[in-house]
Amino acid sequence: MKNITLTLLAISAVFLVSCDERKAAVDANKDATKNAIDRQKQAVDDAANNATKQTDANAAIDKANIEANKVSDQAQLDADKRKADAEAVAEKARLDALKK
Repeated sequence: MKNITLTLLAISAVFLVSCDERKAAVDANKDATKNAIDRQKQAVDDAANNATKQTDANAAIDKANIEANKVSDQAQLDADKRKADAEAVAEKARLDALKK
């Protein structure tokens, strides 16, 4: 009877140790999974921040290009206006010269 009791006690001890090891492995796996997810979330945040910064930079470039085109077009129109004025002055001078 003593041998059976000792055997049962030994099996119970092995089973308890085995359960504790499995629980520890489950906890370690859970922690590793949570850490991996946290790293992925950080990578997603970093990518979103970089994309936002790039988009802001692209928008600033686009705005600057639009402004530059506007200034260029206005300068061309001003030049065309001055040319039209000069041509009118020249035509008037030619007509005055023909009158004489």
